[in-house]
Amino acid sequence: MLENKTVIIGVTGGIAAYKIPYLVSHLVKEGAEVHVIMTKNACNFISPLTFETLTGQQCVVDTFDRSHGYDVEHVALAKKADIFMVAPATANVMAKLAHGIADDMLTTTFLASSCPKYVVPAMNTKMYDNPITQDNILTLKKYGIMVIEPATGYLACGDTGAGKMPEPETLYKYIEREIARPKDMVGKKVLVTAGATCESMDPVRYITNHSTGKMGFAIAKECMLRGADVIIVKAMTSAEIPMFCHIVDAVSAGEMFKEVTSRSEAADIIIMAAAVSDYTPMTVSDEKVKKSDGDMSLKLKRTLDILAHLGSHHRDGQFICGFSMETENMIENSQAKLIRKKADMIVANNLKDEGAGFGTDTNLVTLITADDVKQLALMSKDEVAKAIIDYIIGN
Repeated sequence: MLENKTVIIGVTGGIAAYKIPYLVSHLVKEGAEVHVIMTKNACNFISPLTFETLTGQQCVVDTFDRSHGYDVEHVALAKKADIFMVAPATANVMAKLAHGIADDMLTTTFLASSCPKYVVPAMNTKMYDNPITQDNILTLKKYGIMVIEPATGYLACGDTGAGKMPEPETLYKYIEREIARPKDMVGKKVLVTAGATCESMDPVRYITNHSTGKMGFAIAKECMLRGADVIIVKAMTSAEIPMFCHIVDAVSAGEMFKEVTSRSEAADIIIMAAAVSDYTPMTVSDEKVKKSDGDMSLKLKRTLDILAHLGSHHRDGQFICGFSMETENMIENSQAKLIRKKADMIVANNLKDEGAGFGTDTNLVTLITADDVKQLALMSKDEVAKAIIDYIIGN
């Protein structure tokens, strides 16, 4: 995900420094070249050797250390960086960064960097809430530096409140959003559906399917990473929900119809990845039939066809993509669906293929348009999502 990307992590003298090796390790595993710069106070909480072992790079502390291979270290690192994140950022270092004070390697390199810069405050609640600190945060934002708001919780000092550093996984997602993909979808509005709709039979029972939402979420995340403004209309899901997307819940097919159609006009791209129930039970007043043994069975009626509605209200410049899950005649059935629903593309797969379908981390799909049939190899759902979006953007 982060191959050929250079990340600088600045570590300052806060107790949350002990979490940063987890962030660094994740970055390295994703292919990034990671350089860690520490303040001298940070070395009281964690050893530079830890970061050197994880990154394979010298951990820089001293501005005048001549044992490294760069002629002017702070300038060389600044030029290489794709992103610079200071985490944890103490109140003291934030004050320096806000006012251009460059008195150590971290602040000097930060001032010399022109890449996107993030600051992650972590400190005592009263220090964080202090008007001076808040003014410094506003100053950092004024200069285009992104400040990630701290979490609220129990702090090392014993207080409870704002000032807790977000978890490393959250910090990684900010870095990933910034540098993982070219921003070729900036200004695009994308609507994605995900998950399995649920149709209630009675207050206890319901009809649904095995969709986890993984494929829809992977597509939404891919669009978000490329800079799109993404809305996810989600039904029942068990997969991890991507950050930085607007989430709208819709349990039943009827609710999903309402939420999707009310937002469809504003969307440039609509991708119907949710497994929407084709049928819903009739209400008791419609047709409730008693069996001779006393059990209750419900007659079914068709739900509203969301994709067909979108196709028949297709506006100029809008791209509509549906999904087709088949067990036989996949290409023929999907081509017929493309025409019938008036969609621009159908992503088709055969549920009998190993590694495809619900609940897996992989998928095997074929992209079908009016002019093309393109079969993809078996790959992870993240890779499938990238291939789908590459195809849509290319067309």
